[in-house]
Amino acid sequence: MAGLVNNLLEKLNLSGSQQAPVQAPNQDDVTKLREKYQKAGQDHVFKFYDELDVEGKAKLYDQLEGFDPNRINVLADKALHPTDEDNDKTPNIEPLPVEASESLLEAEPTKIEEYYTSGLALIAENKVGVVLMAGGQGTRLGSSDPKGCFDIGLPSHKSLFQMQGERIAKVQQLAQKQSGKDTTPTVPCGPTRAPTEKFFKEHNYFGLSQENVLVFEQGVLPCISNEGKILMESKGKVAVAPDGNGGIYNAMITSEVRSDMRKRGIEHIHAYCVDNCLVKVADPVFLGFAASKDVDIATKVVRKRAANESVGLIVQKDGKPDVVEYSEISKEMAEATDSQNRLKFRAANIVNHYYSFRFLETIEDWMNTLPHHVAKKKIPYLDTETGESKKPEKANGIKLEQFVFDVFPFLPMEKFACLEVERKSEFSPLKNARGTGEDDPDTSKKDIMTQGAEWLRAAGATVVSQGENTGVEVSPLVSYGGEGLQYLKGRSISAPAVIEKSND
Repeated sequence: MAGLVNNLLEKLNLSGSQQAPVQAPNQDDVTKLREKYQKAGQDHVFKFYDELDVEGKAKLYDQLEGFDPNRINVLADKALHPTDEDNDKTPNIEPLPVEASESLLEAEPTKIEEYYTSGLALIAENKVGVVLMAGGQGTRLGSSDPKGCFDIGLPSHKSLFQMQGERIAKVQQLAQKQSGKDTTPTVPCGPTRAPTEKFFKEHNYFGLSQENVLVFEQGVLPCISNEGKILMESKGKVAVAPDGNGGIYNAMITSEVRSDMRKRGIEHIHAYCVDNCLVKVADPVFLGFAASKDVDIATKVVRKRAANESVGLIVQKDGKPDVVEYSEISKEMAEATDSQNRLKFRAANIVNHYYSFRFLETIEDWMNTLPHHVAKKKIPYLDTETGESKKPEKANGIKLEQFVFDVFPFLPMEKFACLEVERKSEFSPLKNARGTGEDDPDTSKKDIMTQGAEWLRAAGATVVSQGENTGVEVSPLVSYGGEGLQYLKGRSISAPAVIEKSND
């Protein structure tokens, strides 16, 4: 384990050790690689190789060695020249079957408690791992740091990473208390870059053990021109783009994170996106639900707000579990209701998933068959004919990415399950800059503060608010999901407030 962490730190240039002098690639290796790209019709990537210094040659060689030009050609051809064979077929889209779905909004409290208890037991037995999909920079939020480092404006000024790390620490404590066993921390893993590792180190891993926090990087794919050629960013660098959150499957293998999970005896994995400030990390109820169903993938959903809400939906498509975009269903389907006058298609995808480890052991069987989605973009590039850098005024190429849910249709329906949860309790995404009024830092802060106030009232406390100063922030180290606040019964709390200490 320690060796893996050290190797990752060296790759991220964070270990502080002295780096050996860069050496030029072996000429025979360069010749072989040139021939490989030449046969694929992509040898222009070597156009300026001989002009580069030693470090430039080494970096370009390493980058090009990491790609298979023949596979890039296949992906580019499929993306630029799609066939009509699937377009003529109208898919049969239906809600998930009843036996594959359950709702916490309608479940009996005894059933929820049963899931919660069994989920805590799995955590206590050290069978649970967590995969944090950390995303990229918070550019849309006005920040150059990773999104998880962002301060949404809570009284405590805690970042998303800190809140989620503390939730893991708290759920471990709850599991230990229930079982009487010492629990090893789960394994939070994030496909991101050096700033995330640095941030975790600077904050002492938010109470988690350093040896159990692995940072691994998302893969990239070359940007492709409209003519199917690999675009160069500069004379010594290929223009690349992240391969989408679906690239996490391959990243688990190349980073050896899956191997580490295997050594630890992990059997159940919770995967989620960092930008949901209300996410219940390693949620015992979700884990207990999925394990009881003995499924390979489960997903959380929230109920669609209205027929015209533009969200992806979890459905049954041609008999398989799948996700469809809002644009893929007709107005009639979007507005259709069931016998209880609820929207027939209402299971909104929030990218909050469960995996059995046995399923992740099969990644190699299906990884290369995941579809690639095409995004047409204006991509700055180097004109390899003239050596000039250019900024196009219209889309000149494509970026290819995979989505994490593209794997759903690979499962038979009996190995897939869907759990509906309450939106206000579990889903508040951070997407937009402050002041937008929707899915921004202000709405995230409000949702957390509102939740905290509701927890206190449920525990018998009185929350006194004046004007716009409403809500209470409850530290995840005090309460994971509203439990443990009975000691505040009968007390009056003036909002805004922060509850940082428990009664333990």
